[in-house]
Amino acid sequence: MSNSSSSISQFLLLPFADTRELQLVHFCLFLGIYLAALLGNGLIIITIACDHHLHTPMYFFLLNLSVLDLGCISTTVPKSMANSLRDTRAISYTGCVGQVFFFVFLIATEYFLLTVMAYDRYVAICHPLHYGTLLGSRACVHMAAAAWASGFLCAVLHTASTFSLPLCHGNAVDQFFCEIPQILKLSCSDAYLREIAVIVVGVCLDFGCFVFIVVSYVQIFRAVLRIPSQQGRHKAFSTCIPHLAVVSLFVSSGMFAYLKPPSISSVILDLVLTFLYSVFPPVVNPFIYSMKNQELKDTMWKLMTGCF
Repeated sequence: MSNSSSSISQFLLLPFADTRELQLVHFCLFLGIYLAALLGNGLIIITIACDHHLHTPMYFFLLNLSVLDLGCISTTVPKSMANSLRDTRAISYTGCVGQVFFFVFLIATEYFLLTVMAYDRYVAICHPLHYGTLLGSRACVHMAAAAWASGFLCAVLHTASTFSLPLCHGNAVDQFFCEIPQILKLSCSDAYLREIAVIVVGVCLDFGCFVFIVVSYVQIFRAVLRIPSQQGRHKAFSTCIPHLAVVSLFVSSGMFAYLKPPSISSVILDLVLTFLYSVFPPVVNPFIYSMKNQELKDTMWKLMTGCF
């Protein structure tokens, strides 16, 4: 590592506002968003964990998704809130490394888990007689563990590759948390090819997952349209639409954020896109899943009324 990068003890994150009043507005806004994510995902986790009727593969994966969403938003938003409250932009070098590692770990794991959830819906609708065999308890645990392990491996590779680069362009990160593309902008122009190679491998893997999800849903829709009764079709669609909505939001915002042409890049656009794929999904995912799932809503209501 070069002297310029080894001498960096902290990074400066992008501020949302430069006046004290707007900083407090930003703190209150992010606090509301964070509490909404905690409440929504926390309710789903507690509901699924406490009701044995929901101990099925679909809800097991949903519980994992809610844990990942909570972790993802907790990695980025609290630090941004604390900086606004304390009127500072600083994050330590170690803190920045930690943010990159945990953010990549949780985001990558979530994407792999969404792929597994697509397989779950495919088997449930296209091969219902084999559902118990193909998605038994042990198989579900193995698939979830594989998603978490794959996310961990991606995080180790990306974090090690990114922070082994010499940094020649200061320590100001044009984002509200430490994000790999913004840190790469600080690296020396001839030194980032190693991380680019890791990113290319990651993109190929992500594209493979995306193709798997698309093919799964093509088969699902073909199977659903062959169901003779309208009620049966509606029930089948109601179990798929929430997952499809979550995947669409996650993939579209993430792909546009990372694959958009440099010619249309700007600090504001990068900020909005990063917000859409890193902060928005953890807040809306619980509402997407509970809105179309009557069983989950009924169980959640019973749990809440039983507590009070």
